[in-house]
Amino acid sequence: MDLSWLDKNGISTKDVIAYTGGEDKYISAVQRFFKSYESNRNAIEELLAASDLEGYCIKVHSLKSNSKMIGANALSTQFEQLENASRNGDADYVKENTASVLEMYKGVIEVLRPIGEMETVKVAGELTTDEARKTADELLAALDDFDDDLSALLAGKLMGYPFRLTQKQKLREAAQYIGDFMYDEAAELIREIIPGIE
Repeated sequence: MDLSWLDKNGISTKDVIAYTGGEDKYISAVQRFFKSYESNRNAIEELLAASDLEGYCIKVHSLKSNSKMIGANALSTQFEQLENASRNGDADYVKENTASVLEMYKGVIEVLRPIGEMETVKVAGELTTDEARKTADELLAALDDFDDDLSALLAGKLMGYPFRLTQKQKLREAAQYIGDFMYDEAAELIREIIPGIE
């Protein structure tokens, strides 16, 4: 598939396709980004209306990372500024700039619409959100039972979910802990990455 039209519309695909593991995985990531738009936008608006800067910060942090992962670098930068402002308690900046960033987000979604609305690309070995959540729960249970073989197997399976870079690194660290029989430390890291399964 020729994706050069994305670059012409402000989505930088050059590095992110290699980072995500190839064109199919990139398209799969774009489709997830596209499909989560409505729920993410609604969540931001609800958190803003509730003046929940902590929850808002968590949400825009996730969108910053997800935008960068698909090559929407300008949007990622805008979400980062909202993240920094909300973390620093700058409610005025957040209120003044959220609407314009959400408009930019909507514009990126429109650019991605041809990919978002095409038939879902299923990458071999890639877990769906439901499969990843189930695997993570099974992994926590196996760690609780000190079952190192099953834990290692499930951690390997969970690698099939397209986590963001920081979450993927935590999963690798958890796998290392499992290899070292450090089950509590591994479980703590798995609990940290579970919210990233979305």
